[in-house]
Amino acid sequence: MTPPDPPTPQDQTRPPVHHPAPPDREDSGSDHHMRVLGKMVGTAFMFLGFLQIFLSISGGFELSGVVAMLLYFGGLAIWANAVMEHPLLRWGVTIGAIAIALGFLQFGEILFWHKQVIFWGTVIIVMYFMFNEPKKPTP
Repeated sequence: MTPPDPPTPQDQTRPPVHHPAPPDREDSGSDHHMRVLGKMVGTAFMFLGFLQIFLSISGGFELSGVVAMLLYFGGLAIWANAVMEHPLLRWGVTIGAIAIALGFLQFGEILFWHKQVIFWGTVIIVMYFMFNEPKKPTP
C-alpha cells in the first residue's frame, strides 16, 4: 500500500471558494408574479391618493373625507410588502402605514399640515429611489 500524494503547492495557495448566501426571499414563479402585482397595485393606490392630496393643496380646497389618506397609506402598505427585502423594515413600514391610515379614519379630519407632510415625504421618497442605484452583486 502506497501513501497518498502530498498536496502540491498550487493546491495550498488557491483561495477558498466563496459561495454566495442564498437570498431571504427566493422568487418562485407565482411569488414573483405576486410581488409584481403588489408593486403595481401599491403604486397605483399611492398615486391615486397622492393625486387627490396634491390637487387639494394646489387648488386650496379641503378633502371631503379620508378616502385619499386610506388609498395612500393602503397603497404604501401593499407596496412595502411587495418591494422591501428586510423583514423588520418591511413589516415596520406596513404596520406603520396601516396605523396611520386607521388614525386618520378615527380622527376623521385632514388638516393642511397633514397634507404638507405627506406631499414632502412623498417627494423625498421619490427622489431617494430616483437617485439610488441598486447594488450589483460582485461576481
